[in-house]
Amino acid sequence: MHFEIFHLTRFEYSNSVTESVMELRMQPLSNENQICTSYSLKLSPSARVFEFVDQFGNIVQHFDIPEKHTKLEITTKSFVEVNEPPKLPESLPLESWKQLDEEIEKGDFWEFLLPSQFAHPTQSLTDLQKELNATREKDPLTLLREINSFFKANFAYAPETTEVDSPIDVAIKQRSGVCQDFANIMIALVRGLKIPCRYVSGYLFHRTDDRSHIAQDATHAWVEAYLPTLGWVGFDPTNDLIVGDRHISVAVGRDYNDVPPTKGVFKGNVESQLSVAVRVRQAETDEIESSELHAVKRKGFTVTMKPKVQEAAQQQQ
Repeated sequence: MHFEIFHLTRFEYSNSVTESVMELRMQPLSNENQICTSYSLKLSPSARVFEFVDQFGNIVQHFDIPEKHTKLEITTKSFVEVNEPPKLPESLPLESWKQLDEEIEKGDFWEFLLPSQFAHPTQSLTDLQKELNATREKDPLTLLREINSFFKANFAYAPETTEVDSPIDVAIKQRSGVCQDFANIMIALVRGLKIPCRYVSGYLFHRTDDRSHIAQDATHAWVEAYLPTLGWVGFDPTNDLIVGDRHISVAVGRDYNDVPPTKGVFKGNVESQLSVAVRVRQAETDEIESSELHAVKRKGFTVTMKPKVQEAAQQQQ
């Protein structure tokens, strides 16, 4: 499927700020399941933008704005082609646990097995694991399917019940949260079973008959777990879905802390207000051809854009 993604982020300050420094992780990935054919970025006020690839393979754009400003706007537009992942079997042999342990021993998975800032063991997580009976008695794929289904059946999708930096215990105890919370909780559970698991930020395309929990005008988050013979498999605990051709990946990391869409600091004692608008729609054929024709590779380019603010800026909704 082909998609056009429009993403507007606006920071408004109660007074002038200076020396804004910002990192963006907003350009969709190109991997075995999807290709980003075109990406554009506009900033206001304008700034010179530099790119680098972080340790997880995400494209990061960096800029700074030294002069005074009271507003920052970041506008991105992307065209992405997403392919349907290979169909999964219903289950794997029980011997897959042994094969998984052997692959982990030989591979480089340690970052996705160790505890991280938002995905680490707590007493609430231990209690949840017992409630789920999440042990290695079943094959790994069956167990992951059950964990993935648990959240939609037992947790309420409730925006504004958690904060961007809320620990997983908040969502576990109140049995509500947003996709960011459910992804971080599932990652912590799955790593406890010694299955490599990582956080994915991105977008979900809504169909007219869709019953997805997330709003249409928001970013999304899910997880990927590594399984023998299958590789990285995507699970969407918010919607009890196996990740398919409606999920558009932007960045991967250990948890949300590695992949916020915007992250930065500024100088100034002010109050700030954040507003976000997101639109994901299927692209027409002529739009796709135009995007491929004008796709360019950028390094150190100038665009019209607005600086970003505050240390951890946007919450996945």
